[in-house]
Amino acid sequence: MIRKLLIVSLLAIISCKKIPPQQKINSFYKEVVTADDRKIITPEEAKTYHVDKTFQYEYRTGNSGDYEYNYDVKGISAKGDSVFGNINVQGKCGAGILNSDNVPDTEINTEWVCHGKLKAIDKNGNKYDLIVN
Repeated sequence: MIRKLLIVSLLAIISCKKIPPQQKINSFYKEVVTADDRKIITPEEAKTYHVDKTFQYEYRTGNSGDYEYNYDVKGISAKGDSVFGNINVQGKCGAGILNSDNVPDTEINTEWVCHGKLKAIDKNGNKYDLIVN
């Protein structure tokens, strides 16, 4: 069991690119997914655009084994503020935009922590706990 957990952990680490400490926003961040990805679906992505109401994602694009998913999320900041937004995730890492009553359009980077739950951090180092809507 521990061996399997270690292998899964290593695969998750390998699947996301480490960023230099001076730019460290999240423990890992896969650069192919940015906050802007959630705003526009390219003509190439439109070819594989898929909606399935039985799952929590809003839509997905890509091909088997390389899907990019779009989710509506909600959560709470480390300061206790309620937040909501939309993210794109590919593998374990993602990015998107959060809004709150106090601050609109905050770009974040995300990382799955367990099924339906993500940790996020913005450019200023503010942390968020999110769940998929």
